[in-house]
Amino acid sequence: MPAELPHARPAVDQLPAYRPGKGAAQAEAEHGITNAIKLASNENPDPPLDSILAAVAATAAGANRYADHRATAVRERIGTWLDVDPRSVTVGAGSVGLLQQLFLTFVDPGDEVVYPWRSFEVYPVYTRLMAGREVTTPLTADHAFDLDALAAAITPTTRMVLLATPNNPTGTALRTSELRELLQGVSPRTVVVIDEAYREFVDPALGDPVRELVPDFPNVVVTRTFSKAHGLAGIRVGYAIGHPDVIASIDKTLFPFAVNGLAQAAALAAIDAIDEIQVRVDRILAERSRVVSALMADGWQLPDAQANFVYLPLGERTDAIYLELEKRGVVTRPFSNEGIRVTIGSEEQNTRFLTTLAEVARPA
Repeated sequence: MPAELPHARPAVDQLPAYRPGKGAAQAEAEHGITNAIKLASNENPDPPLDSILAAVAATAAGANRYADHRATAVRERIGTWLDVDPRSVTVGAGSVGLLQQLFLTFVDPGDEVVYPWRSFEVYPVYTRLMAGREVTTPLTADHAFDLDALAAAITPTTRMVLLATPNNPTGTALRTSELRELLQGVSPRTVVVIDEAYREFVDPALGDPVRELVPDFPNVVVTRTFSKAHGLAGIRVGYAIGHPDVIASIDKTLFPFAVNGLAQAAALAAIDAIDEIQVRVDRILAERSRVVSALMADGWQLPDAQANFVYLPLGERTDAIYLELEKRGVVTRPFSNEGIRVTIGSEEQNTRFLTTLAEVARPA
């Protein structure tokens, strides 16, 4: 070993590493078990549609060539699909890749980045990577965003505000009317990111930020993904919608050919098959309703579930219950001393989770 190695930047050296959900195979190896199920990463339980697989396979024949860097066809198709100007659309390597681009575009060292906490774990990672200054506000007793506290934390010098709705991991979501009221008090120089990775699972009555907010607030950017509802988590493609000038700035930070040809083909095929995908989404929503009803009937207190997962606020019991579930082959996502997030899987998987939870724990 060399006596000395290159040192990472302090901002990188001090980063909390992003921690993905544990895989079933890893849990099996750690506990000497078989037949584990993974409900830790909010993945779609169904494989991609046959039409999507066919489009990806056909595109793979040309993998010796670079794909369109701008994913122009995807931008245009999203524009038609959502009835927005294609110049208002950008495409990236999942919504998480677009979030990184937003930080690269707008956050300088020392800039304030405001977000409620707990929320999506990449927010502190990206903030610290850019040497920004984290300003967080606590969630309410119902595990939702406290918008009054958030509004009080935003100053004229705040550079970025991040709002995951539905929130990951608690699953609670905001109405567009609530967002509008907040935005009216935010400086137009502050970028407000409405992170909608779980958009397709939200009650439509809560509203649509793309249609209701983006046209009125040029500082709003809405991020979405094909990973969850469309079943393309392993391909990495997402999109963002905002003012054309803001989108043009974000495009400058897209590293070359980040959205590969297979991802572009998959996104186009997914939009073409949106009615079939909605059938799958409806099935997940029905299972979510069943799981929530069963948990509440057993006495569990849950936040309002608006995504493809449920959240059990277990407090100091979190680690113990998570471990007992995992030993029995049900892999969930723990947030130590806070709660566990459980993906809505197939009917069989969800029933197994409910049965296993009843074996290892009762409501406090």
